[in-house]
Amino acid sequence: MTKHSLDTKKMVILSSLIAIAMILSYVEHLVPAFVAVPGVKMGLSNIATVFALYTLGWPFAICVSVVRVFLSGLLFGNLFSLIYSFSGAALALSVMILLKRIDKFSTVGVSVAGGVMHNVGQIIAACIVMNSAAISLYVIPLIISGTLAGIVIGLLSGILIERIKKYL
Repeated sequence: MTKHSLDTKKMVILSSLIAIAMILSYVEHLVPAFVAVPGVKMGLSNIATVFALYTLGWPFAICVSVVRVFLSGLLFGNLFSLIYSFSGAALALSVMILLKRIDKFSTVGVSVAGGVMHNVGQIIAACIVMNSAAISLYVIPLIISGTLAGIVIGLLSGILIERIKKYL
């Protein structure tokens, strides 16, 4: 296989992961939250990000995440949701990349750290935007939801990685 065809293959996989992330974002946007705490979501689109991180590498995971956050913000959100999402995604990806590089954590551990850090990043952004530390009171329920979502996303991502990686 030539280098050019390998690059084409990775680009097709990357494009597919972005499309899957967008579909999952849309589905999640349609489903109402099951709790009364603002900002609590499953984060299903992060399956595509974790998958990219483990199969294609961190630059591709960043690309999936950035494109998904930007497009989701344009389609389903507003300027503030973009700010919060980018803040959360940047912190989450930084921690996930670091933990994967350490190579001591499973996809579940990396995903849980990402889920929690995504929520922490959003709280930090909200405190800055609203010029108030009072919003930080949401951090406890968001850490709990980030942990639970991270477990689910990590398990699903791990299963997909194991089943699909041999075909990539």
